[in-house]
Amino acid sequence: MKNTRCRICKNEHFFNILDMNKMPLANAFLEKKELNDKENYYPLKLVRCESCGLVQIDEIIPPEILFKNYIYVSGTSQALSRHFRDLAAGVVRDFKLNTKSLIIDIGSNDGTLLKVFKKYGCQVIGVEPAENIAKIAKKNGITTVTNFFSGKVAKKIIREHGNAKVITATNVFAHTHDLESMLEGISILLENEGVFIIEVPYLFDLLENLEFDTIYHEHLSYFAVKPLDLFFNKNGFKIINIERVKIHGGSIRIFVSKHSSGFSIDQSVVQLQLQEKSKGFNDNFIYKHFSEKVKSLKINLVKLLASLKKENKKVIGYGAAAKGNTLLNYYQIGPDLIEFIADLNPMKQNKFTPGTHIPVYNTQKIYQEKYDYMLILAWNFTNEIINQQKKFKELGGKFIVPIPDVRVF
Repeated sequence: MKNTRCRICKNEHFFNILDMNKMPLANAFLEKKELNDKENYYPLKLVRCESCGLVQIDEIIPPEILFKNYIYVSGTSQALSRHFRDLAAGVVRDFKLNTKSLIIDIGSNDGTLLKVFKKYGCQVIGVEPAENIAKIAKKNGITTVTNFFSGKVAKKIIREHGNAKVITATNVFAHTHDLESMLEGISILLENEGVFIIEVPYLFDLLENLEFDTIYHEHLSYFAVKPLDLFFNKNGFKIINIERVKIHGGSIRIFVSKHSSGFSIDQSVVQLQLQEKSKGFNDNFIYKHFSEKVKSLKINLVKLLASLKKENKKVIGYGAAAKGNTLLNYYQIGPDLIEFIADLNPMKQNKFTPGTHIPVYNTQKIYQEKYDYMLILAWNFTNEIINQQKKFKELGGKFIVPIPDVRVF
């Protein structure tokens, strides 16, 4: 479905930033028997609203296609688990949560975040549309509503459990097309003195670090503070605080409350908007420059991999992440240059990457023979991966990190 209107201000005029042509869905991994079947490809173009400045993609894939059978699991990353522990500890402390506090996590995945809140004695409920992932959460002892969040779901939770003191949505808000409907449900479910906490990848980091591979069909919006502030204000909410966090290559954690609440607005909300303005976020030049640098980066990485191939060096990938599939497809890197990709997630193992058809195996495959280079596709967890792969390094292996520039070490 073509997105002809901005999802925040409804404007119909956009500046084209980066057109990646047609791409397969980033998490549509293939079974071996499906390799000869026709794959579905969808346009992937990044644009910027000429009115409010929201950066977004202009093709909307129905969420039922994207999320009903999902294969991303939060708990496989140690860094993400630590991040969630820190998030929960800060929220419990700053908002004085107790055993009566109800925490709702939208897009709760396998319940990794809610397990931490539960350890603090809080009441927890997850809302997760992916049926296979929701089953994992329930096995982990997390009460989970298997559905897309909506006003109807909010009312059901209130009838059974009451209103929420805290609602979290980490890496969910940017996945949502109808943001106003989502916020209507939040308004129903949240206590008047409650707080809604979202985490989204920060447009600032995407531009500064050339994180073009975070652009894929699940990520509908790429947020700066100014469009978010506009959106919340016109829908009865206010941003009360913003924290920059390192997860996923650079994100912002945004604390939101109802206009009628007693929370005051922290200086961070104004300061970040001033920084964005000084960096040129309101000028299309910075987005044009970003597009040009992404194309140069493609030349550098493909040239390196091709030269290693000529030298008979064996290159493998690590981390069958969605962002990796954006990079592989846009750069047209396939099994001729990458032997295979190793990944800890069993739901991706023994499958093939969408579009490029590179096999994905268990990490044990790394040591079954000698490989020379490891391309870290999940570069946002580079330190964690290198620590896990000390043996690869000891055996003479070298690492390639593709973002924000091509580095070998």
